[in-house]
Amino acid sequence: MTDKKLSGKVALVTGGSRGIGAAMVRRLARDGAQVVFTYVAAATKADALAAEVAADGGTAVAFAADSADPAAVQAAVAHTMRRFGRLDILVNNAGILIRGGIDEFAMADFDRMLAVNVRAVFAAIQTAVAHMARGARIITIGSVVADRSGFAGSSVYSMTKAAVAGLTRGLARDLGPRGITVNVVQPGPIETDINDDAAMRDMIRPLIAIGQLGKGAEVASLVAYLAGPESGFITGAALTVDGGYLA
Repeated sequence: MTDKKLSGKVALVTGGSRGIGAAMVRRLARDGAQVVFTYVAAATKADALAAEVAADGGTAVAFAADSADPAAVQAAVAHTMRRFGRLDILVNNAGILIRGGIDEFAMADFDRMLAVNVRAVFAAIQTAVAHMARGARIITIGSVVADRSGFAGSSVYSMTKAAVAGLTRGLARDLGPRGITVNVVQPGPIETDINDDAAMRDMIRPLIAIGQLGKGAEVASLVAYLAGPESGFITGAALTVDGGYLA
């Protein structure tokens, strides 16, 4: 049974209706935080997750917001403030993956991936910090592809994840004097909707030191630690959760 180390805290998780995002919503709520999470189209899944958290004694509120639209991201922050009056933890999780070689990669796909994976992170942080006090936490979900693309067709996705890692380091310097930590968690191969190709999983599994893909809950456990009171001296870090994929 997890203790309530986040009691009294309010968290906003973008892209929280499924996969790693949903695992983080469950974990932060179980640790005592009141959680707002965004979703784009999966209203049924979002409502089911909110009901599940409530049945477990926690608080999770779904809010429709497409992270490709900066105004929607800003609205999610505003909704969190209206609902709970504070914001202590921001988790930038929303992300999309579009594969393709440079010769055929559509500019529209490039723009959308940059909008969701990078611009939305900047917009959320820029809006959130106006409401954050000392001790607040900003956590962005990146990827090990920031350090190793691994496979052809992942260049643009890798670029977006490297971008948020760089943004994290700079923001740690900007926000450190205000007592706000900023970190990026870089998952390796995880069993999620974004990585649901069975053939791809079979190809990746032998490359992982422990021989299996990770679980969303394993990423969520690190996020919960970074959100908690014991992580105040960790900032500007890129922390890998990959089962030894990069080893």
